[in-house]
Amino acid sequence: MNLLIQGGRVIDPASGYDQLADVAVRQGVVSAVGAIGTDFKPDRVLDAAGCLVVPGLVDLAVRLGEPGHEHEGMLASELAAAVAGGVTTLACPPDTDPVLDEPGLVEMLRYRAEKLHLSRVLPIGALTRGLAGETLTEMLELTDSGCVAFSQAEVPLANTQVLQRALQYASTFGYAVWLRPQELHLGKGVAASGALATRMGLSGVPVAAETIALHTIFDLMHATGARVHVCRLSSAAGVALVRQAKADGLKLSCDVSINSLHLIDNDIGYFDSRARLNPPLRQQRDRDALRAALADGTIDALVSDHTPVDEDAKALPFAEAQPGATGVELLLSLVLKWSQQDGVDIKRALATVTSGPASVLGAALGSSRGSVGHLTVGGAADLCIVDPHAQWVAAPQDLRSQGKHTPFSSYELAARARCTVVGGQVAFHA
Repeated sequence: MNLLIQGGRVIDPASGYDQLADVAVRQGVVSAVGAIGTDFKPDRVLDAAGCLVVPGLVDLAVRLGEPGHEHEGMLASELAAAVAGGVTTLACPPDTDPVLDEPGLVEMLRYRAEKLHLSRVLPIGALTRGLAGETLTEMLELTDSGCVAFSQAEVPLANTQVLQRALQYASTFGYAVWLRPQELHLGKGVAASGALATRMGLSGVPVAAETIALHTIFDLMHATGARVHVCRLSSAAGVALVRQAKADGLKLSCDVSINSLHLIDNDIGYFDSRARLNPPLRQQRDRDALRAALADGTIDALVSDHTPVDEDAKALPFAEAQPGATGVELLLSLVLKWSQQDGVDIKRALATVTSGPASVLGAALGSSRGSVGHLTVGGAADLCIVDPHAQWVAAPQDLRSQGKHTPFSSYELAARARCTVVGGQVAFHA
């Protein structure tokens, strides 16, 4: 199909392009931006007047429910939520049931996702078998089946020697390891340590749970030369350590979730289980440091940390409720909300959800490397038309995700995806 997108403000954060222009899409590829040849005959014209035309968003943390958690989310519902939020490429953590530790499971997930013709799904393979932290998976086979990186998801490694061996192996073959920094024993609480957790009688997770893990990761990176992506940074102290590690030349990237970027521990309110999250919401000084680090590039990507949770698992006392929240449909609006609140240039803000996460994925994207997260002539036509003036409320019943729980429930948001194109096909149109 040939598409013509007319009259929009085209922004490509990677190249800095920012102009009113038309975009022509021919057979799934962006064939022209700006001057459209007279020989181009569109099958469909999309009016983007008053809108932004941007690369499709890349989300590095989206749980899809399948396999094993179909009561919380299905591929169809979660990928529909993704394209409704302008997300055209997403990475899926390995903590499914069964765990993504065998090539057949990875291939099945990719096949089922591709049949839906919605967002592109990039599986992250398990670092250890069953995420048990004992035996390394067959990384070569998992890479051949489509895994773009390896992770323990939310399961911390108790054995540092296993982590060292994993980084040595990954470094040898050029694989990336994605780690959520959390010390096993200190990270067992349900809220961030501080005055609020003490008053509420909630077990706390100290900042040291993050910083101890980061020190261990960085020491092993120095020793092995491995490439590591730190997932869901949550503290000001963590930001300082990442900034120094990057200055030291480590092959390091990191992300932060929309939850930690916008919310603080006070947003738990009166034991609101929708704010029961991993990592836990920390204090305002931490949120401010995370925002500044995302703006200056210390933090490479903003993620939704989309984790659909069913009603029964949230309708429990705060400490017993399952952590997680739906978020993929909110990522676009919340990155632009941050841009407006902090006066961050819109190209820099959009880079954190387009070219930034694409750079984290790097060589793992293969032949798509030059087009994911970019809007360039000759690249795959993954793009989003955004209405920057849309005003809407994050009403749970209106979200397409099967998981309806979000700490942003009833928030008034600005900007929303009007149309999402994946591979030259319209995957969503409001």
